[in-house]
Formats: sequence, structure tokens, C-alpha cells
Amino acid sequence: MIDVNLNDLLREYRSNPYEEFKVETPHTGIISFKVKEGLKVKGPSGQWNERPGTTLFTLERERNVKSVQAERDGEVSYVNYDLEGCFCEARVHVLTIRHKLSKDEIINKILKKVLYIFEAPETARYYLVPELESIREQKKEITLRPGDEFLIMSLMKRDTFIKYEGPKGIIFRFYFKSGDIVEQGEPLFGIASPEDLEVVQKIIQRIQTEWDE
Repeated sequence: MIDVNLNDLLREYRSNPYEEFKVETPHTGIISFKVKEGLKVKGPSGQWNERPGTTLFTLERERNVKSVQAERDGEVSYVNYDLEGCFCEARVHVLTIRHKLSKDEIINKILKKVLYIFEAPETARYYLVPELESIREQKKEITLRPGDEFLIMSLMKRDTFIKYEGPKGIIFRFYFKSGDIVEQGEPLFGIASPEDLEVVQKIIQRIQTEWDE
């Protein structure tokens, strides 16, 4: 049975509906910032996110310049100005974006607290087994039981069937599409037990009704 105080969670998110995203250098290079603290930035847009977000900084390495864009909307809350014009190593935290959570993001965060989350065991490409993919395409419920072979993990040109080891339940939320590469530890599914399904639906309905953007 779900053991979550929804009132407390909503109160927590209402008091601070923001999330801080640290932006790191993807590789080495000389950094040149294109934003400053307090500036509003936009993430990628378009039907397929084909339009890149606001350019945050550039990295120059061996006369090649690469731009790094914002992945989310928000406000730049921190810039490490001391690094301007300096050579940076990879994975250095250079700025932070403060992002205001949308209603859908609040729902996703609360669902991750009330659902059983099945995470990717390795960084790999994942596929639903064909019979479950067919059920998903028909928009029917998928019920999982311990021991079910439900997922194919494709890694280094080798496919491995993954058995489900969680509690019996219905896949309520997918966090990937078949064929996606998912990082280790990132969520693949959110699963609700049959007795909790109605409660989960009521939680979503309440947030959609009460939450103001």
C-alpha cells in the first residue's frame, strides 16, 4: 500500500518549485561564457527538439570551437567566472540553471515516490520483448510478475533478456522508448500494484486540479 503524505509533498513543491541543474564541460578546452547570472535561457524546442537551446558557453580545442546549449528552460543562477578564458578539464561544473518545475514534472517526481521504479542495470540500448511491445502499441495494460522475461538489453552487440524481479504490478509509466540508450541507474518503468492503481490515478487527478503553473 502506498505510504506517502501527498499534502506534505505538495506543500514542499509549492514552497520551492525549482530544481537546480549543474552544467559541466563535455570535454577539455578553453572556455568562453555566453551567458551571465540572472539571464533567462531556453532549452531545445520544436516537435523533435530540433532547435537547440540558448548557447551557454563555447569550448575551443585545437582551433575547433564547440558550442554547448541549455538542455532546459530556466535562469542562470551561477557562473564560475574565474574560468573565463582558461583551459578546462572535462566534467568541470561551470554554471547552474535554476529551472521552474511544470505541472507534468511535479507529477513525474511524485510518481517516482509512489511507484516501484525499475532502473536500467547497465548503460545500454533497451527494448521491450516483442509480445509486450505489441500490447503497448495497442494501449493495453501490461502486468508484470516476478520472473517474467520482459526486456532485452543490447550491449556491445550482445542481447540479454532481463527478468523482472520486482513486485507484481502494472506498468503505469514508461520512461523510455524501445531502442533508446538508457544510462545505468536511470528509470525504465514505473510500476503500480493492482491495489494501488486507483490511488495513483487519484494522486495525478488531484495534482492536475490543484497545481497552478
